[in-house]
Amino acid sequence: MTLAFQYLRSLLYLLQIYVAMLVLGIVFAPYALLSKNGARQACKTYARWAIWSARWMVGIRCEVRGPVPRGEVIVAAKHQSFLDILMIFNALPQAKFIMKRELMWTPIIGVYAKRLGCIPVNRGKRGAAIAKMVQDVAREFSEPGQLVIYPQGTRVAPGAAKPYKAGSGVLYTELKQPCVPVATNVGLLWPRTGILRKPGLGVVEFLDPIPPGLPRDTFMAELEQKVEARSNALMAELGFQNDGLHHHD
Repeated sequence: MTLAFQYLRSLLYLLQIYVAMLVLGIVFAPYALLSKNGARQACKTYARWAIWSARWMVGIRCEVRGPVPRGEVIVAAKHQSFLDILMIFNALPQAKFIMKRELMWTPIIGVYAKRLGCIPVNRGKRGAAIAKMVQDVAREFSEPGQLVIYPQGTRVAPGAAKPYKAGSGVLYTELKQPCVPVATNVGLLWPRTGILRKPGLGVVEFLDPIPPGLPRDTFMAELEQKVEARSNALMAELGFQNDGLHHHD
C-alpha cells in the first residue's frame, strides 16, 4: 500500500468522523438535553463509530487491556492523541474528564462535555486553577463515576518527555480514592498533529490501581514510573524504541 493511498484513506476517515460528530450531536441533542444518560449514549455511540470505522478505513485496530475500573476512582492516563480519549471513554462505564477550558466552548464537544460533568481547567493560572478544579470535582462527585485526568496536561508525542503536573497528585490526596494508571501506544498510529493515520494495533491498558493514602510525592513517582514504563513497552510492540534522547514535546 502506497503512502499516498494511506494518506487519502486517512483524510477520508477524518472527514467522516467529523461529519458523524455533527450528525450524532444533532440527532441526540433532545435526548442529551433531557438526560445525562442521553449525552453519555451519544458520546458512546460516536466513540464506537470512530473506533470501528478506523479499523476498516485506515487499518487501526483498537484493544483495551487490563481490568476496567467500575467504581469511583481516579483514572490517570497517558495522552498521545484523540484516539486514547475515545478508547478510554468507550471502555469506562461513567467517565468524566478533566479538560482544558477552551474545549468547553467548542460546538457539540463543549455542550456534551458539560452534560457529562466534565471539569474545565484554566491552564494559565496554576494555583487558582488547581483550587478551582478540586472545588468543581467535589461538586460533580455527587454522582459516581470515573474521573479521568491526563497527568502531563496535554497530548505528548511518543518519545517526548514532559513533566507530570501537580493536579493528579492534588486530586489523589483530596479525594482519597484509588488511582488507576493507564498506558497507551496510540500516538504511533494516530499522531497528535497531521492527517496520516498508520495501520497497526493501538492499545490502551488499565494498570493495577494505586491505593489511596500514599504521600503525594510517593504517589506521583509511582504513577509516572508505571505509566511511562508500560507505555514504552506497548510502543515497543509496534517497533518503537524510546531512547530517552527526546526532551521536548
